[in-house]
Amino acid sequence: MNDWPEGWSGNNRGGGYGHGSASAQPDGARVMRQVRRGPSAPPQGGVPQQPSYGDSYGDGYGNGPDQYGGGPNSDYNTGQVYGSGGPGAPGGHGGRGDRPAPDWRRRIKVTAITVTVVLLATTIGTYFWADSKLNREVDLSKVIERPEAGEGTNYLIVGSDSREGLSDEQKKELHTGSADGKRTDSMMILHTGSGGPTLISLPRDSNVEIPTFVGSESGKTFEGTGRQVKLNAAYAEDGPELLVRTVEANTGLHIDHYVEIGFAGFANIVDAVGGVDIEIPKGGMKDTKSGANFEAGTQTLNGEQALAFVRTRYALAGSDLDRTKNQQKFLAALANQTATPSTVLNPFKLYPTMSAGLDTLIVDKDMSLYDLADMFWAMKGVTGGDGKSMNIPISGNSANGNLQWDTTKVKQLVEQLKNDETVTVSSN
Repeated sequence: MNDWPEGWSGNNRGGGYGHGSASAQPDGARVMRQVRRGPSAPPQGGVPQQPSYGDSYGDGYGNGPDQYGGGPNSDYNTGQVYGSGGPGAPGGHGGRGDRPAPDWRRRIKVTAITVTVVLLATTIGTYFWADSKLNREVDLSKVIERPEAGEGTNYLIVGSDSREGLSDEQKKELHTGSADGKRTDSMMILHTGSGGPTLISLPRDSNVEIPTFVGSESGKTFEGTGRQVKLNAAYAEDGPELLVRTVEANTGLHIDHYVEIGFAGFANIVDAVGGVDIEIPKGGMKDTKSGANFEAGTQTLNGEQALAFVRTRYALAGSDLDRTKNQQKFLAALANQTATPSTVLNPFKLYPTMSAGLDTLIVDKDMSLYDLADMFWAMKGVTGGDGKSMNIPISGNSANGNLQWDTTKVKQLVEQLKNDETVTVSSN
């Protein structure tokens, strides 16, 4: 029995929905269909479990069960207060409060892996790029009757007067002249090993004997006749292979690797590193033939000036021995300056420097980048005081006016190098 003007029973809800009814009497309690209670009352002080409303609630309005979220898993059915779960509300669904904290460990791990892969790829790419630039033209297998190899590694480092790649204007600027072909302007033996690096200059005016050799191009055997010549004549006669053969025959020291650089390459390397600081001795240096014109004190030499410095001879009373000391001094300073963080860690300096050097270096066929790096660091070690630099011991002038080696001291020096011992032999 229903006392209200419009009944509230079954599916007959009429127009008196409740609030705002036209009846003069207040709204009373109403029975709602299919209310499902929880299995038991909540613990004392807890939040009462809200009733769940079945799908027929929505159907009573002629709408589908999801019209008001009336599905069995909706917030409406679980008693969620409408509007309380908006973004940012505590416990709300889909709001910022439910966003998980950033997984910093995972982010750091991904970043570390990415950086490692990039560095590895760059290193491998740089290695193959640099390796492809090495001009492996010298075949030491053509050298005959070689001494037995000792401990450590011996590099024959040659500075040639090659003008290859220089324009007429550059030849004039660098004071190189225009002679055809190429000759050795400087020669050094660099020994690396446990006894510390040792850099030994071989004056180009050294008196040596040309031994029996096999022509590098012809393959023909040329018997030794006991000819006494200047050391640089060996290179002029048959190139690097005969030079190595002559050095080995006259010293008894096995040469493991050969490295040569010309005028252009030398100047380009110096310019690529931004110049090299050199202490000019008291009185300065002036040589119209090499182009040297320096005041006393510390000077930063560019490529053109550096080439003049290492080639000058007449500013030093025409002494080839003094010139070799300057060459050692400069090459060691160049290696030391190239190994600075400002060059190694700066790709805009490192790659041009490597390119300038590798493009013009001529090495033996067995030379690797590791060997080249070993030579480079040994040169730097000589500057840092970890090694020794010297001229090969000289006893005076030979009958033909060339510099005569002190055979006793040279033999002792070679034995110490073969055994990888600290060199105690002096130049004087």
